[in-house]
Amino acid sequence: MIDYLTWLTILLGAALLFVGLFRQLGLGATLGYIVGGVVVGPSVLNLSGDAEAINQVSEIGIALLLFIVGLELQPSRLWRLKREIFGLGLAQLLAAGAVLAVLVKVVLGLDWGPAAAIGLALGLSSTAQVLPMLRSTGELNSPHGERAFSILLLQDLALVPLITLVAALSVGGDPDAPSGLEMTGMTVAAVIGLVLAGRFVIAPLFRLIGRLGERELFIVAGLTTVIGAAAVMHSLHLSVALGAFVAGVMLAESPYRHELESDIEPFRSILLGLFFMSVGMLLDLRVIAANPLMVVGLALAVIVLKAAVLYPIARAFGTRPGRSATLSLLLSQAGEFGFVLFASAAAGRLITTDQASLLGAVVTASMVATPFLMRFIGWLQTKQPHKHVDLEGPEYSPETNAIVVGYGRFGQTVSQMLMAKRVPLTLIDVKAEQIERADSFGTKVYYGDGTRIDLLRTAGAEEAEGIFFCHDDPDFSREQLEPILEAFPQATVMVRVFDRRQAMALEGLDVVLLQREVFDSAVAMGRAALLSLGIAEREAARVEREYRQRDQERYAAQAKSGDLRTLLERSFAHSPLED
Repeated sequence: MIDYLTWLTILLGAALLFVGLFRQLGLGATLGYIVGGVVVGPSVLNLSGDAEAINQVSEIGIALLLFIVGLELQPSRLWRLKREIFGLGLAQLLAAGAVLAVLVKVVLGLDWGPAAAIGLALGLSSTAQVLPMLRSTGELNSPHGERAFSILLLQDLALVPLITLVAALSVGGDPDAPSGLEMTGMTVAAVIGLVLAGRFVIAPLFRLIGRLGERELFIVAGLTTVIGAAAVMHSLHLSVALGAFVAGVMLAESPYRHELESDIEPFRSILLGLFFMSVGMLLDLRVIAANPLMVVGLALAVIVLKAAVLYPIARAFGTRPGRSATLSLLLSQAGEFGFVLFASAAAGRLITTDQASLLGAVVTASMVATPFLMRFIGWLQTKQPHKHVDLEGPEYSPETNAIVVGYGRFGQTVSQMLMAKRVPLTLIDVKAEQIERADSFGTKVYYGDGTRIDLLRTAGAEEAEGIFFCHDDPDFSREQLEPILEAFPQATVMVRVFDRRQAMALEGLDVVLLQREVFDSAVAMGRAALLSLGIAEREAARVEREYRQRDQERYAAQAKSGDLRTLLERSFAHSPLED
């Protein structure tokens, strides 16, 4: 018998090995955790201890994930997403559930009632897999990410009625189990209770801890909040993830939410990883070996049908074709809550134990396929780097006086200052997510690579009075800029440069301004820092003037010599400012 310290070491060692390997192969951490769980689980090496117990404990990782997501969502933002949550999300679940119910009835020979319950269970996607993917790529707060999140949140909310449906259909179920109406009432009451606790207990508690300034107390309070909310929901046989999410939303407007997020994140990562390992450990390879074609075929059918159902629904809700395809594949897998519903269905004799194992294998196989599907989408996009069929190019832009290339945080500031004087603008960006985000705020940005002469000409650069390169490309080179200056000599050209080196590389060209992206903001903060330390306003202004003068002298000499060490003695670190 292996003691718990030994098998915990084995689990963490397997996670380290397989996640590192799969990261190196570009297949993502989730697949590494699942495969690691399969290898150390009872189906292969049988070194992992009690997989069921690990699964129950590691479900806290899902709760922590939803808590962190809740921290990023103010109630006002949730209200703004109500159409996507209760429109797009509900339509996806009902349509996917109906199609998959037919599939399950045909393949497994179930009655319509159990087939509907299992079809809806397969219609759920993996919150634990998709949200980390969106957060790691920075897409969670993009319009595309918000649509995916809205669907996942609706699915989490649907877990309660789905459990109720399974219980109602069960043969010889628990007579003391609450009815569907009672469970709904308990859910509403629990959510209201958590909201009130968040406002009148948790928020004041964190204000008190904030005044004490003890980091350890923040960690303990954060974990207590998440696990306490999850425990309340679990005791009522409701969604643990929903309770944690509500707790996070209640603290979303707290000034301590960023500190909470950073404190909780390590626990979330470890426990969520263990959850995926337990999924692999619980996978019965004998079922797959006995029915390999059925498992693979059902997994492919689930993926294809869910993607095919979601695509037209996403289009109907205004999502562009390319984004609809990506969203459909991103949510095409079956989710971890399917394991819970299959176990309940087996206990209620809606399906057999072997069928529950088969369906669990299908869920796992579909989750394994997701990283490959995302790589496929990425490959398709790289094959068409300058073509995005669902976004308008600058050939559709009206005649304008100026062209701004790059509509990130830098380009937005430049553009808004021009708009303040009603200067007609053509905005160009190569990032589809940025264009969609701008569109959600009512700003029209055209898709394309604004460093290409043919695209600039299409945008009207031959008549433009100014071309302003505000994109964050540290590799934008002299070889790219020179032909643009020659092609459009009438235009005033300004370039945002990444750093001093890039500015020196572009020095000498007919450019009105080479603006280092953080120079002025850093100088402004330096001056504010002096004032905060008691330096007089007049003296702080003198230091700023002196620094700017020295920096300009050094830059001119460095551009001429090509050596960053030129006039190093003129920096304050080597030549302090005299009083």
